[in-house]
Amino acid sequence: MTPAPKPQALRDAISAALYDTKSYALPARCASLGLEDGTEEEAGASKNSYVQKRVAGLTIDELMRIAQNILADQDDASLEELVAQAGLRGVQGELRNLIFASTGKPEIVLRDATRNVIEITRNADKCLVYDKALPAAGLTWRELVHWWSARSQSELPEQETGRQLWRRLAGSLDSDPERCLLRTYSTRYAVNPDIPALLPQVWLHYDPFLRPAGPARPAAVERQRMDFLLLMPGRRCVVLEVDGKHHYAKDDRADPHAYARMVSEDRRLRLAGYEVYRFGGAEFIDKSKAAAMLTQFFNELVSASSSPSL
Repeated sequence: MTPAPKPQALRDAISAALYDTKSYALPARCASLGLEDGTEEEAGASKNSYVQKRVAGLTIDELMRIAQNILADQDDASLEELVAQAGLRGVQGELRNLIFASTGKPEIVLRDATRNVIEITRNADKCLVYDKALPAAGLTWRELVHWWSARSQSELPEQETGRQLWRRLAGSLDSDPERCLLRTYSTRYAVNPDIPALLPQVWLHYDPFLRPAGPARPAAVERQRMDFLLLMPGRRCVVLEVDGKHHYAKDDRADPHAYARMVSEDRRLRLAGYEVYRFGGAEFIDKSKAAAMLTQFFNELVSASSSPSL
């Protein structure tokens, strides 16, 4: 696992990214990023010293925010790499509208824009909506089972309620590799139900104007659903994707445009703080090898949980 970047590495990368800014414009640029203001004369004496002085006392969280704001305006490979490493650090903001295990596209309206309240007006019965606050420990399997029990008003023992919920989650999957991934991970629940729950088919973006065919409209989102999502301690959000050939090919021929769209969306998610891990469909041809590969992956993923988080 790649370690999270050190604060000084981020400070140096931020300073380097701003170095091409004209010295007379640097004070205003820094101010726009929320850094302390200064004079053109100070910036003209040394642009690197000017920036380093203003980022010297900042926390890793503050440095990450500045880095992401810079990358929103300009490309910088070194800074982007550090921010991508910090995907281990978690996603800002409160959890809302967690829609998952969907077997059909829901139709969603914004019922109250001022409070970010949505309503599923069609196909609400084809998805699950977790409507509780996210605990500090993330969303564990035990917590999810308790939520499901209350939702379904089940009086069954916890273990049987868990089996019922697992069947509902598995029913939202339509490929053997996805089912293999869910099955391999969920064997861990029997040992420790207080580990993060693996949520399948989670809605990430909702675009009512996106069409399944034809040219994409300007600014159309490419990825509406995540194959799997883990909500872990420390606001750590892990996205797992299982790629069939449609992710990189069309009519059995390589499609560089499809691949480019996929990796572009990955970058967008990573810059937002998500970790993204991809599995190729060919890795699941041999089921026993696939299970061993996934077991090793999840062992290493959990061991990275000690990384700093936002």
